[in-house]
Amino acid sequence: MMKYVVELIGTFFLVLTIGNCVLAPNDAVGNMAPLAIGSALMVMIFAGGHVSGAHYNPAVTLAVFLRGKCPAADVLPYIAAQVVGAAAAAAIVLYLKGLSGIPPATPIPADNILRAIVAEFLYTFALCYVVLNVATAKGTSGNSFYGLAIGFTVLTGAYSVGAISGGAFNPAVAVGLIVLGKVAATSIWVYLVANFAAGAAAALVFKTINPTDK
Repeated sequence: MMKYVVELIGTFFLVLTIGNCVLAPNDAVGNMAPLAIGSALMVMIFAGGHVSGAHYNPAVTLAVFLRGKCPAADVLPYIAAQVVGAAAAAAIVLYLKGLSGIPPATPIPADNILRAIVAEFLYTFALCYVVLNVATAKGTSGNSFYGLAIGFTVLTGAYSVGAISGGAFNPAVAVGLIVLGKVAATSIWVYLVANFAAGAAAALVFKTINPTDK
């Protein structure tokens, strides 16, 4: 049970940081939001990794499951905890910002949907690939840098393609962005398809490259 609580807490603070950084008023100055977001993920990973594995992301949970390092019985509870944590954080952000309601977000334009899918897929793949290699591989077992590597992967992606797709790389974060009015509910499928496909692809690539790492 405690590992589900840790997943909720970690995802909560990740989305809390995202919301407070990207939502006006008092949002992050200039282009500093990705730095805060990557740092929030990093510290939450170091805080909770020893308990739950610190996924904080349904796509990562899928990748770790397919790689063989997450029991099937934990997959849905992990995802539920992550989504609840994200939605709760988004609601707190609205309270902290003094916003009783927000205008609905505009759906991703039809001519940008493919770009958004490609952007989300590539950097979610990068994130899951890094997680599998630094947090589950025998060759990096016991390393002290896994949280930094994972956090900086998200930072890199947010700077690189945040303007194209919103830079979620995480279905739970996408849910939080919907609550915050940054993503239209009708566009959630873009993140679900791209993020989960990337998680599955990362697991397949990891197992192909590391066939003896069971």
